[in-house]
Amino acid sequence: MTSTHDTLVRAAGCVLWRRSGHQTELALVYRPKWADWSWPKGKLKRDETPEQAAHREVLEETGHTCRLGAVLPTARYVDHQGRPKEVRYWVAEATGGTFAPNDEVSDLVWLTPGEAHERITHPRDRDLIPRALSAISAAEDTRGSDE
Repeated sequence: MTSTHDTLVRAAGCVLWRRSGHQTELALVYRPKWADWSWPKGKLKRDETPEQAAHREVLEETGHTCRLGAVLPTARYVDHQGRPKEVRYWVAEATGGTFAPNDEVSDLVWLTPGEAHERITHPRDRDLIPRALSAISAAEDTRGSDE
Protein backbone atom coordinates (compact mmCIF):
# COMPACT_ATOMS: atom_id res chain seq x y z
CA MET A 1 0.00 0.00 0.00
CA THR A 2 1.34 3.44 -0.89
CA SER A 3 0.98 6.48 1.29
CA THR A 4 0.42 10.04 0.07
CA HIS A 5 4.12 10.62 0.75
CA ASP A 6 4.99 8.13 -2.01
CA THR A 7 2.84 9.78 -4.69
CA LEU A 8 4.92 11.72 -7.20
CA VAL A 9 3.70 15.29 -7.67
CA ARG A 10 4.06 16.16 -11.36
CA ALA A 11 4.43 19.81 -12.31
CA ALA A 12 5.61 21.99 -15.19
CA GLY A 13 6.95 25.49 -15.58
CA CYS A 14 9.02 27.88 -17.63
CA VAL A 15 11.93 30.22 -17.51
CA LEU A 16 9.93 33.01 -19.16
CA TRP A 17 11.98 35.58 -21.04
CA ARG A 18 11.64 38.66 -23.19
CA ARG A 19 13.91 41.03 -25.05
CA SER A 20 14.16 44.58 -23.71
CA GLY A 21 16.34 46.57 -26.05
CA HIS A 22 19.50 44.50 -26.43
CA GLN A 23 19.01 42.84 -23.06
CA THR A 24 17.38 39.53 -22.10
CA GLU A 25 15.03 39.78 -19.14
CA LEU A 26 13.72 36.84 -17.11
CA ALA A 27 10.39 36.77 -15.26
CA LEU A 28 10.23 35.79 -11.59
CA VAL A 29 6.99 35.48 -9.64
CA TYR A 30 6.50 36.02 -5.91
CA ARG A 31 4.28 33.47 -4.17
CA PRO A 32 3.21 34.78 -0.74
CA LYS A 33 2.03 31.33 0.42
CA TRP A 34 5.61 30.06 0.17
CA ALA A 35 7.35 33.45 0.58
CA ASP A 36 9.53 32.76 -2.45
CA TRP A 37 10.63 34.14 -5.80
CA SER A 38 10.50 31.42 -8.43
CA TRP A 39 9.80 30.56 -12.05
CA PRO A 40 6.12 30.31 -12.98
CA LYS A 41 5.12 26.67 -12.46
CA GLY A 42 2.43 24.42 -11.11
CA LYS A 43 0.93 20.96 -10.84
CA LEU A 44 -0.45 19.11 -13.84
CA LYS A 45 -4.21 18.68 -13.99
CA ARG A 46 -5.76 15.31 -14.83
CA ASP A 47 -5.11 14.34 -18.48
CA GLU A 48 -2.98 17.44 -19.04
CA THR A 49 0.40 17.13 -20.76
CA PRO A 50 3.43 18.83 -19.20
CA GLU A 51 3.51 21.23 -22.20
CA GLN A 52 -0.14 22.18 -21.70
CA ALA A 53 0.47 22.70 -17.98
CA ALA A 54 3.51 24.90 -18.66
CA HIS A 55 1.45 27.17 -20.96
CA ARG A 56 -1.46 27.29 -18.50
CA GLU A 57 0.70 28.00 -15.46
CA VAL A 58 2.61 30.81 -17.21
CA LEU A 59 -0.71 32.40 -18.23
CA GLU A 60 -2.29 31.96 -14.76
CA GLU A 61 0.72 33.20 -12.80
CA THR A 62 2.07 35.93 -15.10
CA GLY A 63 -0.82 36.96 -17.37
CA HIS A 64 1.46 36.29 -20.36
CA THR A 65 1.17 33.93 -23.27
CA CYS A 66 4.37 32.22 -24.34
CA ARG A 67 6.12 30.16 -26.98
CA LEU A 68 7.84 27.08 -25.54
CA GLY A 69 11.43 26.60 -26.59
CA ALA A 70 14.11 24.18 -25.47
CA VAL A 71 13.53 21.66 -22.71
CA LEU A 72 15.50 22.49 -19.56
CA PRO A 73 16.63 20.04 -16.85
CA THR A 74 13.85 18.54 -14.75
CA ALA A 75 13.92 19.47 -11.06
CA ARG A 76 13.35 16.67 -8.55
CA TYR A 77 12.91 17.41 -4.86
CA VAL A 78 10.68 16.85 -1.83
CA ASP A 79 7.86 19.42 -1.55
CA HIS A 80 6.56 21.26 1.54
CA GLN A 81 4.26 18.31 2.36
CA GLY A 82 7.08 15.77 2.20
CA ARG A 83 6.08 14.36 -1.21
CA PRO A 84 8.49 13.68 -4.07
CA LYS A 85 8.01 16.34 -6.75
CA GLU A 86 9.16 16.51 -10.36
CA VAL A 87 8.99 19.78 -12.30
CA ARG A 88 9.56 19.73 -16.07
CA TYR A 89 10.86 23.06 -17.37
CA TRP A 90 11.10 24.81 -20.71
CA VAL A 91 12.62 28.08 -21.75
CA ALA A 92 9.68 30.16 -23.07
CA GLU A 93 9.51 33.47 -24.86
CA ALA A 94 6.77 35.83 -23.68
CA THR A 95 4.48 36.60 -26.62
CA GLY A 96 2.04 39.04 -25.01
CA GLY A 97 -0.08 39.79 -21.98
CA THR A 98 -0.15 41.84 -18.80
CA PHE A 99 0.42 40.79 -15.20
CA ALA A 100 -2.28 41.20 -12.57
CA PRO A 101 -1.86 39.98 -8.98
CA ASN A 102 -3.90 36.85 -8.21
CA ASP A 103 -4.54 34.27 -5.47
CA GLU A 104 -1.17 32.55 -5.96
CA VAL A 105 1.15 35.31 -7.18
CA SER A 106 1.37 38.83 -5.76
CA ASP A 107 4.24 40.19 -7.88
CA LEU A 108 6.04 39.66 -11.16
CA VAL A 109 9.41 41.20 -11.94
CA TRP A 110 11.43 41.24 -15.16
CA LEU A 111 15.11 41.09 -14.29
CA THR A 112 18.45 40.72 -16.02
CA PRO A 113 19.90 37.22 -15.59
CA GLY A 114 22.30 38.53 -12.91
CA GLU A 115 19.48 40.20 -10.98
CA ALA A 116 17.34 37.06 -11.30
CA HIS A 117 20.24 34.98 -9.96
CA GLU A 118 20.37 37.22 -6.88
CA ARG A 119 16.60 37.40 -6.30
CA ILE A 120 15.53 33.78 -6.86
CA THR A 121 14.91 31.86 -3.63
CA HIS A 122 15.84 28.23 -4.35
CA PRO A 123 19.28 27.17 -5.64
CA ARG A 124 17.66 24.52 -7.87
CA ASP A 125 15.83 27.36 -9.70
CA ARG A 126 19.01 29.42 -9.96
CA ASP A 127 20.76 26.50 -11.68
CA LEU A 128 18.41 26.83 -14.69
CA ILE A 129 19.62 30.34 -15.63
CA PRO A 130 22.80 29.42 -17.57
CA ARG A 131 20.99 26.61 -19.42
CA ALA A 132 18.12 28.95 -20.29
CA LEU A 133 20.49 31.64 -21.57
CA SER A 134 22.28 29.11 -23.79
CA ALA A 135 18.94 27.94 -25.21
CA ILE A 136 17.77 31.53 -25.81
CA SER A 137 21.02 32.38 -27.58
CA ALA A 138 20.83 29.25 -29.75
CA ALA A 139 17.18 29.98 -30.66
CA GLU A 140 17.99 33.58 -31.59
CA ASP A 141 20.95 32.45 -33.72
CA THR A 142 18.67 30.02 -35.57
CA ARG A 143 15.93 32.63 -35.95
CA GLY A 144 18.45 35.18 -37.25
CA SER A 145 19.65 32.78 -39.94
CA ASP A 146 16.04 32.28 -41.12
CA GLU A 147 15.31 35.97 -41.63
